[in-house]
Amino acid sequence: MTGSIVSFSAMAVAGRAVQHSMTVFELMTWRSGVGLVIVGAIALMRGRLGDLPPQRLPLHILRNLSHFAGQNLWFWALSMIPLAQVFALEFTAPLWVALIAPFVLNERLTPTRALAALVGFAGILIVARPNPEHLNLGLVAAAAAAIGFAGSAVSTKILTRHVPVMQILFWMTLLQGIYGLVCSYGFAGHLTLPDLHSAGWLLLIGCCGLLAHFCLTTALSFAPASVVMPIDFARLPVIAVVGMLLYGERLDVWVFVGAALIFAANAVNLRAAAAPRAATSRPLAVSR
Repeated sequence: MTGSIVSFSAMAVAGRAVQHSMTVFELMTWRSGVGLVIVGAIALMRGRLGDLPPQRLPLHILRNLSHFAGQNLWFWALSMIPLAQVFALEFTAPLWVALIAPFVLNERLTPTRALAALVGFAGILIVARPNPEHLNLGLVAAAAAAIGFAGSAVSTKILTRHVPVMQILFWMTLLQGIYGLVCSYGFAGHLTLPDLHSAGWLLLIGCCGLLAHFCLTTALSFAPASVVMPIDFARLPVIAVVGMLLYGERLDVWVFVGAALIFAANAVNLRAAAAPRAATSRPLAVSR
């Protein structure tokens, strides 16, 4: 989990650093390009090229549209609001999964899950403290990103029942690279080539995105989500300190209060989900 925390935090810093020279769509295009090379090389070295031809391509497309939207909104929010607020709102993604799952996965929305969602949304309001007179688009983007990640997570859960993980990762990087190219040319009319400064950050983003996913998945293979998730929430104080040291962002106590409510809601939801099937499966994790 230490690798996951460091990777997510490094990706946030790198994402903010590179946005002075390119759009978020261009950032995602180059990030996906780096990821595609890495995933392709791993598949080749492990003799898993046979896993790559797509099965259930429409679901791959839908999953990556949702993830692409969430990831773009996440990177955009990084440049607009304090890092701690972005991470706190990101942690609401599992709550959205709990609300979406009954309609897509035929999972029952229990009173406990509904209560957890209400507590989590109370935490969102505390973190965001929305002001109708001055709408903060960064907060809206971060909250919407969590919904995009939730949609991606639900689609991933369906895909993992039928296709290898290597295939999911390969088509994630390929499709999101295509989406990035289309949006880059559609909105800006060109794709910015990275200079030496940006190239280093983009390489870091691409590597950290895959490493964070690998570390989180590995942690969940060794320990239940009820153990892993509290460690994952350590990202919030870590990124708050990073924001303070690198960007002079003040430590806002209300962000931590709201995040504590979001954490409590996720913990209640995890326990409710894990109780009836502890011996057969583990709850779904949401990763960038």
